[in-house]
Amino acid sequence: MVTETVHPGELRAYPVRADTVRHAVGVVGLGYVGLPTALALADVDVDVVGYDISEARLASIKAQTVDLLPADEERLSRLLGSELLSLTTEHAALSAVDTVIICVPTPVDSHLVPDLTMLSECCEAVVNSTRVGQTIVLTSTTYVGCTREFLIEPLRRRGLIVGQDVFVAFSPERIDPGVADHTQESTPRVVGGASAACADRAIRTLARVAAVTHRVSTPEAAELTKLLENTFRAVNIALANEFSGIALQLGVDVIEVIGAAATKPYGFMPFYPGPGVGGHCIPCDPHYLLWQLKANRKQSPVTEAAMASIAARPRSVVTRAQEILAEAGRPLSGTRVLLVGVAYKPGVADVRESPALEIVDELVRRGAEVSYTDALVESVTTRTGVLTAEVEPAKGDWDLVIAHTLHPAVDHSWIADAPLVLDATYKLDRVIHPHVL
Repeated sequence: MVTETVHPGELRAYPVRADTVRHAVGVVGLGYVGLPTALALADVDVDVVGYDISEARLASIKAQTVDLLPADEERLSRLLGSELLSLTTEHAALSAVDTVIICVPTPVDSHLVPDLTMLSECCEAVVNSTRVGQTIVLTSTTYVGCTREFLIEPLRRRGLIVGQDVFVAFSPERIDPGVADHTQESTPRVVGGASAACADRAIRTLARVAAVTHRVSTPEAAELTKLLENTFRAVNIALANEFSGIALQLGVDVIEVIGAAATKPYGFMPFYPGPGVGGHCIPCDPHYLLWQLKANRKQSPVTEAAMASIAARPRSVVTRAQEILAEAGRPLSGTRVLLVGVAYKPGVADVRESPALEIVDELVRRGAEVSYTDALVESVTTRTGVLTAEVEPAKGDWDLVIAHTLHPAVDHSWIADAPLVLDATYKLDRVIHPHVL
């Protein structure tokens, strides 16, 4: 049995895993959300069609060179070539499935404006090929009302009655790359359907890989839920970064303070400072809300301030590096600087929106000679060029080492021998006595 929260304290049981009726699901977009979703469904005997427009992505999946958690790596190895998982670039293959789950990227551009190109094209193609009886579940983060604008209304214009002929819901993805404890099976899913029947259909599919689903009244409520989740994180990370500067000024260890505050059993949730925020969610998602509010001539001053603070954090890292060098009697220009880790978080090979990219560019702009080391990222392209990872950083002659991302199971003890260390992670062994932000 799996359960659904309907109202506080009320649970509804669905015996979906015992269902003997074959169910086919098409997963559109096989990135960091879509591929684990496809693998989880196939692993519970759902027939899965994985669709992606990129031949190169499918080739990487088949070669098993994609970045996955160990459990998903094992699933991929076991399911490749089986009848449960098929991979295709042919959109027509989706016409045969019962449920289509859309997992395409929704980034922001250089002006922090939502780039809806991929989502718009994907939804248009899905709408045009939808057949009677299918369920469509959008999981990509977007603005409030997008499910209705991109799916529900176009389907109605096609003459299909949503909730009767076809079924549409929004269920925001909750994938945490690199964190093995946050599995899909243990993470509740929020579902907002265009009707009660739509929510029922979506839940019966998603409940196969989520032990608990939480129903909200509309797709719009589910869309805003996702924006609240990541805006909450953005605001609190900005606050933690601000307190790190306050603690530095007052001569106090901010990590000690956060640990002490976290002993309070109510009213506090620990967030930690760092070099900035990367990945798709926190640097991007709140801008969908701000963009929509701006179009309606509304403001969200707390969110705006938090996002401005987060955007400024990588430059603050470079300014702090310059201060540390100045205290040692050295200019930043001409200094050999090594960045430890360029992935946006530990345990992943992903550099999307990584603060490291801006830190590298700003260091170069100020005249530093920059290198990096990262066990998971062989090379990286920034605005100032292409860098290749230092394989043996301990043998280098660095004037300053900046700790940006510390991957697990990687030996960082050599950093203790560096003449100057800026620990932007706040996670280095305290006996090293690094500088912090």
